[in-house]
Amino acid sequence: MKKYVIGLDYGSDSVRAVLVDAQNGAELASEVHWYQRWKEKLYCSPSINQFRQHPLDHIEGLENTIKSVVSTSGVAPESVVGICIDTTGSSPVPVTKDGTPLALVDGFKENPNAMMILWKDHTAIKEANEINELSERWGGENYTKYEGGIYSSEWFWAKILHIVREDEAVMNAAYTWMEHCDVMTYILADHKDIDTFKRSRCAAGHKAMWHESWGGLPSEEFLEKLHPYLAELRGNLYTETFTSDQVAGNLNEEWAAKLGLTTNTIIAVGTFDAHSGAVGAKVDEKALVRVMGTSTCDIMVSSKEVLGDTLVRGICGQVDGSVIPGMVGLEAGQSGFGDVLAWFKDVLSWPIDNLVLSSSVLSEKQKEELSAEINANFIRTLAEQAENIPLSEAIPTALDWVNGRRTPDANQELKSAMSGISLGTKAPHIFKALVNAICFGSKMIVDRFESEGVKIESVIGIGGVARKSPFIMQTLANVLDMPIKVASSDQAPALGAAIYAAVVAGIYPNVIEASKVLGSDFEAEYYPQSEMVEIYKQLFSDYAQLAEFIETFTKSKNYEFQV
Repeated sequence: MKKYVIGLDYGSDSVRAVLVDAQNGAELASEVHWYQRWKEKLYCSPSINQFRQHPLDHIEGLENTIKSVVSTSGVAPESVVGICIDTTGSSPVPVTKDGTPLALVDGFKENPNAMMILWKDHTAIKEANEINELSERWGGENYTKYEGGIYSSEWFWAKILHIVREDEAVMNAAYTWMEHCDVMTYILADHKDIDTFKRSRCAAGHKAMWHESWGGLPSEEFLEKLHPYLAELRGNLYTETFTSDQVAGNLNEEWAAKLGLTTNTIIAVGTFDAHSGAVGAKVDEKALVRVMGTSTCDIMVSSKEVLGDTLVRGICGQVDGSVIPGMVGLEAGQSGFGDVLAWFKDVLSWPIDNLVLSSSVLSEKQKEELSAEINANFIRTLAEQAENIPLSEAIPTALDWVNGRRTPDANQELKSAMSGISLGTKAPHIFKALVNAICFGSKMIVDRFESEGVKIESVIGIGGVARKSPFIMQTLANVLDMPIKVASSDQAPALGAAIYAAVVAGIYPNVIEASKVLGSDFEAEYYPQSEMVEIYKQLFSDYAQLAEFIETFTKSKNYEFQV
């Protein structure tokens, strides 16, 4: 009997499943489910950087996508031998003693504080600053040293600290907190002891300051100084963590019935989307894999012998086994990439939405058709006109910090800025400035890795931006002065999750061997254009100067009054 595996990839807006032939990597079926509540912008408040998602969006997506790929492919249920889930992160969820997400419990079903705190939620900036200050001065172990030396408001402890200060009811009702990848894996698995359930090494090491050298999570003494609840919570979390080539359990009876599968299907330990995507793109040493979507995650792997005692400053952590078991995974990234361009689209859309599409001159059908046409052509037309701007025309300098800065040196208090605007500046000029900015932010990451002794010889792009925007990819190649290959799979993170699933099902001995067979091929390669490389060096210098000015301004004592 042929064997098949399923990778389930939870992104910011949707979840996608891919069913893969475990012998040759052929993708037999895929399905995408868009989060309905999220689409309606429920439980979110962008003005205060609050982004919450209801667990039902994810549970509904779990059922709909897997049922679809099994049905569409026509494979026998007993031939689906493994499932692995990857998610965004850090996206923690409060849960009860039996593992039920708190937002599914009466009294909390409409409470945003009881929901998943999405990775891009930055309501915990104050708490992250406190963690960083305490780490420096408390006199014990600096628990941030394997996290790049700076703890971020996007991460586990800062978010929980913010919620429990804000909402005592949630604090009292939550037995423990689980990362999104752990919650969804727990829902499927037949292992139902929350205290011994296998938590993700990837999530714990990169976002929760877990490290084996100090016995797991930060000490109770350290956490107590932040909040007594955190010290208490530590005992309801975990000590050991596990890589995604390990078995979390078998598919439980309830979900086997829902999905049309059998309880013989093995469930792998969960992981994060970017790390899974790197596996799907056949990551190797000295290769930087850029997962390019609403934000970016930049992933590398290194042997322990090569990395040695190096602690790379200002990244999102270096964790043994977070990508490939037996190797150290290194993570960096940008808080805004596609989101930067989406923000500009929203700005330009205001008069369309509020004047054109609300006009009484147009019929409802005309409005609907016009809206669809605009959405289909908006970014493509901007990109085409931006690409054709002559070199003789001045382009503004912009920063990519519309959602703060993830790396290098996390600082979510930073905001974007733009200089060099004139009466000749049109929408395509600003669009080009923003494309330059996200590419310059990428170069800052590459430069940090290399200045810390981590050599980069190749770059691999995966995700929607990489596959759909030749303009951005060519600009990135010119800015980095490196060739960039683009993975051909539409679903590289889901494919990476399927690779982990094939290992836990015993089809391959390890992740490296599985990825050689099942990993994505490449569909394009962008090479630096020598004449443009020199131009972008000067433009990057302008970006760096503006960045330094804005960061200094943000840190100034009178900042609150100046803005």
